[in-house]
Formats: sequence, structure tokens, C-alpha cells
Amino acid sequence: MKGTRVFALSMITLAVSQAVYAEVGMLPEVNVTSTTIDDRFDSKRGEPSNINNISGKKVDDRHGRNITEILESIPGVTAELQSGDSVKIELRGVEAQRYMGEKPGVAIVIDGVPVNERTGRVNIDLDNIESIKVIKGGASYLFGEDALSGAVIITTKRGAKMAGVTASTEKGSFNYNKNLLRAGFSKGDWVGHVQTTKAYADDYYDQGAYSRQYWNGKLQYLIDESSDIAFGFEQSVRAKDSHGTVTGVTNAWLDPRSATSGGKDYARMYDVNLDKMNLNYAKDLGAAGNLMVSAYQYLDHTTYKSNPSGYLRTAGGAFLNGTSAASNMALFKDAYVSLNDGNQTQQGIKSEWRKGGEQVGLMGGLDIRKDQDRTLATNLVNYTTTTTSALNLAGAISANNIITTKTNAIYGELKWEATDPLTFTLNARYDDIGVGFISNIPLTAAQVTAGKVASGQKTFRVWSERMGANYALTPDREIYANVSTGFRVPTATQLYGSTITPTGAVLANPNLKPEQALNQEIGLRAKSELFGIALDLDVAAYQIDRKDFILTSAGQYYSDRTNPLTEQYQNIGGVRNRGVELGVKTDAQNTWSGDIAYTYLDAKFTKNDSYNMTMGTGVAGSNGLGTTKLYNNTGHTVPRSPKHKANLSGRYRATEAWSFTAEVNAQSGIYADEVNIVWVGGRTVANLATNYELKSAGGVKWSLFGRVDNLFDRFYYTTIRGGSDSDGSGVYNANDPSITVNAGRVWTAGLTVAF
Repeated sequence: MKGTRVFALSMITLAVSQAVYAEVGMLPEVNVTSTTIDDRFDSKRGEPSNINNISGKKVDDRHGRNITEILESIPGVTAELQSGDSVKIELRGVEAQRYMGEKPGVAIVIDGVPVNERTGRVNIDLDNIESIKVIKGGASYLFGEDALSGAVIITTKRGAKMAGVTASTEKGSFNYNKNLLRAGFSKGDWVGHVQTTKAYADDYYDQGAYSRQYWNGKLQYLIDESSDIAFGFEQSVRAKDSHGTVTGVTNAWLDPRSATSGGKDYARMYDVNLDKMNLNYAKDLGAAGNLMVSAYQYLDHTTYKSNPSGYLRTAGGAFLNGTSAASNMALFKDAYVSLNDGNQTQQGIKSEWRKGGEQVGLMGGLDIRKDQDRTLATNLVNYTTTTTSALNLAGAISANNIITTKTNAIYGELKWEATDPLTFTLNARYDDIGVGFISNIPLTAAQVTAGKVASGQKTFRVWSERMGANYALTPDREIYANVSTGFRVPTATQLYGSTITPTGAVLANPNLKPEQALNQEIGLRAKSELFGIALDLDVAAYQIDRKDFILTSAGQYYSDRTNPLTEQYQNIGGVRNRGVELGVKTDAQNTWSGDIAYTYLDAKFTKNDSYNMTMGTGVAGSNGLGTTKLYNNTGHTVPRSPKHKANLSGRYRATEAWSFTAEVNAQSGIYADEVNIVWVGGRTVANLATNYELKSAGGVKWSLFGRVDNLFDRFYYTTIRGGSDSDGSGVYNANDPSITVNAGRVWTAGLTVAF
């Protein structure tokens, strides 16, 4: 992309000269709407990338329990529900093959804060969303690291419309309860509100109860007619136990709640405390443009138990109950090896300047950020990893690591209206990212000899670009196209080894390069009419090629303690995702209206030729201590990426106050694994909802809703993941993947009063 950078700099120079010498009145004003700080724009006009907008009103009207139920209406989005309302968001099938808390390949930005939760998932209070904007395609040109397939930008509620008092309550299946109270004001130069939400449920799964409580709000001060400053905060306290995992399709059918079959999640008993704070300053400089500055801090303190594998021992080393079979932790529902305590801090400051012009719009930004992630793991029990390995004592510290990431970046955008119908957009961003690692556990001589490291520091310097164009066929139709890039720097784990332990560690590889993604896209936006119904149409075709994809030399999630390979993370993989997306929307205020979101996705590994799968010894619960089988997955379909996915919704507005919505979500079958052995058929799920709103003479607004998800009680899997011979039969088949079964028909109803 070196030529792209030279061309972009040349175009910027030309555009600045055009902006300086252009005659007044030559062309309409061109404005840059791209921003990473404060997204206030819902227009797609002139955008060279495929974008989708969801208003806060639509989020509120859906009354979803999690953001998955909101994002289903966007083509190209798959959102995997992990627990409660914790969700991993995926765009265009990127990162669908990974599920152990890795980064999602999507930039998640909340009020300008690039949220990177340690679980790789996103948690957000759905009652505090002003808007959601989804940018698809490589988006590192704006957001930097990990925006391989795009970005999800969430703006929280604000402004004078929040004045007054609002209270709501909801009830639902599995003892679901949620209560909300919000108070806001608008007086003179001050505007603000504070809100608290508390929800809990027993959940469908055995030991699956969860709870969450939010405190959030915003305070804005209008300094003068051209500037304001706003402080926003959100604190959440969350708890979640089991996710309801079972092993294999037989147990999924016989024991979908994971109550009796002995199924165990790898990690359980999550306690999560999240704190977000941001301070934004905006100044309208008149003819000189406008300036925005944002400072933020994000804290994540998470504890959980993990790793239910190994053998329980006494302090003297004897097997619990006298035999190794009786001491196998796979047979104990609540026996886990590690207590994990993680503290993550993200701090940063951003500044952006934007200016419109008669032919040219310009934006320049500065992004400075520092992240620190400390992980402390303590043994919960006396155990051994095999029947003959060394004893690990309860209370011993097995991991004590500090990972730091420092980012310094500059970025910018140029939008040039070359002619009345033709507009070019150029973006560039330069990131200087330093990744550091320190282990506070001293290395043994054997570990040093084996290539383990206790600390390290690596700096990556990466360019990201987008070149795009829009051509207006008519005032209501435009063609758009772009080529954009995304990147991800190697993690400290990949650079310096996964663990500091005598066995099972991955060797350090400080020579890793950043993963790269190249997105090519062309699309059409149009406003049209069919049978007198106004339509808003958006169709896009795309291809994302990922190179230097980082995998271990032995394959993903490989574990064979009896015959360890010399494993190392390397730039040895590749993936190609290509597809077509179609979105059709109608005006929801009509008596009858409906929307269509369709996705065709073809996701294939272009290189994945060294994949070892652990096979058992013929004894259930053998913890993967058997042989291995080598697979070449090159050309295989990426698991959990359906080729066809559709969301159809229809609305009937019976009166001005009363409306009904029917929704159908359908997707074709998927593979559960990289080796493409276990196939899961497609599914079609129907949902039904109704809303009733009434405003009394005294100005009090009453809102009632009811919704039923999975109306016909369809049996299907929420997740299915295959990676080893889990049941120890010596053969990998459909009774090996880890499965979470959908909860079936679920109802929710609620009442909101605002005055």
C-alpha cells in the first residue's frame, strides 16, 4: 500500500490548494462526517463504505435482553451470545473460528472509548443507547488496531430530551426481572441525567443465574454559543455462573440445560466490574472548522474460575478417594483448577479537527492511549495435570503477568468533490504501538533452556488506508466503492509464550508481524418505490483477504501433554471472506411496513495446513492425553459462518399508539470445526412483539410492551464448537463438540412511565 500513501499525500496537497483558491459558490459545501470521538451523523450520503445506523428509539422499542437482538437486523453481522447480555460481535464472518476470549476483529467504540474487554466481548446497558453505527470493511484507518472487518460505534444517551423522570419494570421467563429509574434536567447552560438499571434472572441453564446493575449518566455544560463540555460515566457490576455447556449432540438433546450429563464450561463464576469515564470538549471555530477533544479511562476488574481438567490430590499427593478415576476433575461439577483475577486499565486522549469547504472537507486526528492488563492466577486445589505429573499445591500462584500496550497514532481524512456527481475520499492512519510483557514468576533453568522468556518489549509501526469514491447517478441513487485495510498487532501471549510453566508452554516468537486485512467493496444506495411504498435500498459486494494470520505451529487450541510438540505462534495462516449484503427498509410510520436484511457469506481458509487435533485414550474424561491427528484445513469453510443469513421483519401499526411486529431470523447450516467434519443444519426462528404508547392529559407518557422470542419453541444450538476428541472415544465426531442449546420460547413484558 506504499503507492496508496503517496497518492493520498498528493491528493491532500491538491485538495488543500483547491480549498484555498476555490471561488465561492462553485460547488456545494463538502463536509467530513468521519469521527472516532462523537458520532452525531446518521446520513450515508457520500460515504464510500457500507454503513448501517440504528437509532436509540429503535433500540428502546425492541426491548431486547441483549445487543444480539438489536444487531440481527444489520446484514453481515453475527453476534454470538456468551452469557446474560455479554456478546461477541462479528462482522462478515471474521474471527468466527475463535472463542477463547480473543479480540473479535471488530473495533468496539463507546462514546469514543475503544473498549477492549479482557473477555473479547462487549457489555453495554441497552437502556443507555442513543445510536449505533456499524462500519463494515477494514476500519483501521480510523480506529487502529483490531478493526479487521469494521467497527461498531455506540453513542450513549444525552441532551435535553432526557429531562424529567422515567421509571420502568420488566418481567419474563426464568424469573427475569429488570427495573430502571432515570432522572434528568435541562436548566440554563446545564443539561444532565443519571440512570440506574438492575436486572437478574435464574436463566434456562443449570447454575446459570446472572445479575447486572448499571449506574450511568451524563452532565453537559454549554460554555458559550460555540462550545460545550460533557462528562459521561458508566459503572456496571455483573455476575454470571454457568453458560450451560454440554458435550456432544446426544447430551444436547437429552440434557439441554446441562443439569445431569456432567457437562462443564471451561470457565465459570464470572464477577465483572466495569467503570467507564470520558470528558469531551467541542468548539465550533466558524470558518476555521471545529475541534473536539476527548479524554477517557476504562477499568475492567474480572474474576472467574477456569480449567476443570486434571486430578484432585491430597497435600501429600495421594489421589482423592484413592483412585485416579475417582479423582478426575471432569467428574466433579464444581472442581476447577484456577482462580483468575484480572485488572485492566485503558486510558487515553483523542483530538480531532474537521473543516468543510466548497470542494474539500478535511479531518485530522491524534490518538494517544495506554493499556495495562494484569493477570493473577492462583491454584484452587491440590492437583496434577496427569496421573503421573508433579503435584501443584492449592494457593500457589501459577500466573502473575503484566501486559502493557502503548499507542501513539495520527490519522486523517480528505473528501474531495471532483465534479458535481463524483466525490473521492482518502484516509490514512499511522500507528506506533509498543507491546510489553513481564512475568513476576521467576524462571527455572529448564524453562530458560527451553526458550521461555520472563519479559519482553516490541514496537510495531503500521500504516492503514482507505481509498473510496461515490458517484451520484441521481439525487436518490449513488454507487460507492472502496479499498481499505485493517491490522492487528501480535498479542503479548503470541510474542512471548502462552505460559511460564514446565510443560505445555508455547515458545516465544518476538519476530511476529502484524496480521493484515485488505477489504474491497462496491455497493449501491438508492431510494425507490414499489407499489407506492417508499424503499431505502443498500446492496454491497465485498472481499476481505487476511494474510500473516497468526496461528500456533501445532494448530488452534492444541493440547497433548504426553507428547508435546515444539509449539510457537507464527504468521502462517490466511483467510478469505467474500459475500453480498442486501438491506431494504421502509418507513416504520406507515400502517404496514417491513425490512429485509440478507447476507451471503463464503469464508474459507486460504492457508491452515498444520492443525493437530487431540484424540482420547478411550477413557471418558481423559483430558486429551492420547494421540494426535494432523489435518490440512486449507480450503475448508471457516466454522460457525453460515453461507446464507436473513432477517425479515414486518410491522402493523393498528393505531397511532398500538403496533405489532413479527420477525423471522433464518440461517443456513454451519460447520462446528475447522476440520469440517461436524455439520449443523440451518434454523428458522420467529419472534413476535407488540408496543402500546399513551400520553395522558397531564403529560405523563405510558408505554407497555410484550414480546415472545422463538415463538414456535424451535430447538437449536446457540453455540457449537469442536476442537478435540472430548469424550475420549478415539474418534472425533458429533458427540465431541461443546454445545450450548437455545433456551426455547422466551417471553418478556414491561411497563414504562415517563413524566
